[in-house]
Amino acid sequence: MMFSVIIPVYNRPEELHELLQSLLNQSFTTFEVVVIEDGSMKDSRAVIDFFKNQLRINYLVQGNTGQGFARNNGMKVAQGDFFIILDSDVILPSDYLLKLSLAIKNRNLDAFGGPDAAAEDFSALQKAMDFAMTSFWTTGGIRGKVKDPAKYQARGFNMGVSRKVYEATGGFLDPNQGEDIEWGIRIKKAGFKLELVSEAYVYHKRKNTLRTFAKQAFSFGRNRVNVSRFHPGAIQAVHWLPSLFLLFSISILVSFFANRSLFLLGASIFSLWSSGVVITSAIQNSSIKVGVLSWITSVSQLWSYGLGLPLELMNKVRKG
Repeated sequence: MMFSVIIPVYNRPEELHELLQSLLNQSFTTFEVVVIEDGSMKDSRAVIDFFKNQLRINYLVQGNTGQGFARNNGMKVAQGDFFIILDSDVILPSDYLLKLSLAIKNRNLDAFGGPDAAAEDFSALQKAMDFAMTSFWTTGGIRGKVKDPAKYQARGFNMGVSRKVYEATGGFLDPNQGEDIEWGIRIKKAGFKLELVSEAYVYHKRKNTLRTFAKQAFSFGRNRVNVSRFHPGAIQAVHWLPSLFLLFSISILVSFFANRSLFLLGASIFSLWSSGVVITSAIQNSSIKVGVLSWITSVSQLWSYGLGLPLELMNKVRKG
């Protein structure tokens, strides 16, 4: 089996350099790399030139289409039996491809999704963002810790499909609004076997600030509504949890003026949750600073996603 690693990139040559270096360090070496320069103002030509004699690279340059369609263009020219789709801001452990190849063969997978993690050398904020996106204290718990791997919804930062799946389903239908989740649902509906491969994790080196992290979480909430355009059942009860958390947070403030007993009850529950976040993250990352930052990123993630989903749903209803 040969892998084709599909990487869309937009104005991020430094990120691409780190990812290609991690591919160069893989113990499993039967793969090619397809990099799609998606209308970048700051291209990655110098990075490609640096690695072109060390890796088998196909470099495509195109006008901006969005990451979903850029990936489609990469898969059109890919030569491998299995396509691995990665975001440019991830770094791979040296045994990533080896573990993935074994899982695909042993479990007879047609497609997969993998989780993300934080490396030891990440900044405190990057570790806090990773915690918010992966912890059971937030909705991140469903991203890589599902009990049934068949229920996992693959994300575009770390997912893959066989050539057969791509040819049968046609790839992404949307450029960037939950396009990965939409395709994953369609793959399963077509009868293919898509599961979580928990050991095939990537280090997700997010470059967000707190502001852009909140903005991204807000877009994730909106994207869930966009996915429901293709799949009416895409919005499930679990996706409303951030909105309930947001309403609960607002109710604490309101009860301060309306009912002191309810305020104390709500504040106590919120304090217990906050303590759980800080303590869990501090222990997990061996850092009180990361623990405190994790509280900020967790609140930000839940509030932003919780606001994005209902606002976009109301917008959808308004447009009919």
